[in-house]
Amino acid sequence: MTQTYLVGIDGGSQSSKVTIFTAEGHVVCEASQPLAPMHTPRSGVAEHPDDDLYDSVVVAARRAVAQFPGDLADVVGIGLCTIRCCRALVRGDGTLAAPVQSWMDDRLSRAYDPDGNPEVAYVTTSSGYLMGRLTGERSDTVANYIGPWPVDVRAWDWCSHPETFDAFQVPREMLYELQMPGQVGGHLTPAAADLMGLPAGLPVVHTANDKATEALGAGLASRGGLVSLGTYIAGMVLGEEYVPSSEHFFTNFAAEPGRYLYESGGIRRGMWTVTWLKDLVGAEARLAAEAAGLSVEDHLNALAAAVPAGSDGLLCVLDWLAPPTEPHKRGMFLGFDERHGYAHMYRAILEGIALRMRLTMTAMERELDSPIEWLTVSGGGSHSDVAMQIFADVFDMPVRRNTVRNAAGLGAAMCAAVACAVHPSVEEATHRMVHPADVFTPDAARARLYRDLRNIYADIPSQTDPVLTRLHSLLQ
Repeated sequence: MTQTYLVGIDGGSQSSKVTIFTAEGHVVCEASQPLAPMHTPRSGVAEHPDDDLYDSVVVAARRAVAQFPGDLADVVGIGLCTIRCCRALVRGDGTLAAPVQSWMDDRLSRAYDPDGNPEVAYVTTSSGYLMGRLTGERSDTVANYIGPWPVDVRAWDWCSHPETFDAFQVPREMLYELQMPGQVGGHLTPAAADLMGLPAGLPVVHTANDKATEALGAGLASRGGLVSLGTYIAGMVLGEEYVPSSEHFFTNFAAEPGRYLYESGGIRRGMWTVTWLKDLVGAEARLAAEAAGLSVEDHLNALAAAVPAGSDGLLCVLDWLAPPTEPHKRGMFLGFDERHGYAHMYRAILEGIALRMRLTMTAMERELDSPIEWLTVSGGGSHSDVAMQIFADVFDMPVRRNTVRNAAGLGAAMCAAVACAVHPSVEEATHRMVHPADVFTPDAARARLYRDLRNIYADIPSQTDPVLTRLHSLLQ
């Protein structure tokens, strides 16, 4: 064997990505498959149609393998990471008894409600479901159980207290066995291997929830912060203890057993809003991009770079998906005048994301009494130099991005690397596989402007919530 390869599966909210890495964390080949539009038959319901989560992984894997220049016999393991806070209702044979409930579905904020579907034999998460489809085993990572599940967060296991367990309305026999991040959940079945183009028998390794796996792949360490620019945007720092009650953050499992992530308030449908804008101005932006010889994304970034900081007075409030506890919330642009076009709107979205995350992460830092000393930005949005510079100016500190922007896929491969003895520890895997790319430093004048804008931005909800509440009561 001249080289060792690892597969990282990153099942996201908008697409599934499969990447083949070297043992040093370098991308050999990768492919993605967009997910179908969410099925939303009525308010509060958001489901992944058909078998989209599994089918998209299979298609992405086949595309990645088709590009692979090496010997598939040198692939030693697969790390599996999927979107968190989903619920899968599974038949006895491991297939879906109903569509997977998305994290955007209001049902995920409540304990499981048996609806009388006689085909439901098991209730699990997206990671448990996919592990079952890939390996035939009914095991899941405990680090993907967030929300209304009978899990003891300190023990990293199912609750042992009967009354607490029973309150979640899922009989024990309907739940999968829990394993730790970095443990082998099973081995790739011949059927799944044939569909994906990979060798049968490969170990498939549990990771954690997608944000925790992303934090691992981003190299998040003590005294550092991470902002994940995905469909759901989150700010994170590492912790050593479970904090049961807090005002400005919640405690999440990390991708390393025994450690936790403290996660600030986030933005639902965060980078999705960029996709929304691209679709809204699609024809005009595409024609202009083609004329300039650029992709639509590069065209928007070039235009936004020429827009002054503060977007000539246009502010964007990122509430395109209201939380269940505040159903009146709505996304907003404030301050339009004749100067503004879609370049201003794009920059205002990026500035709104950075301002919101600065506010939520500052509140978390103060509550923890532990300021962050540096910031890493990961996810698809980190490809944008404009976004990275805005984050540096808004946070008024150096902001780093890594060579591999798909940090969740890399984190999944890192879990596989440790499980398959490619690297002896998570620390060594981080040292060998995570590579910083560049650092954006703040501009003093823009940082001062954004500090003043942040005070205005923080005051917007107190002014707009009463109006939005009245509007919601009238039109819900």
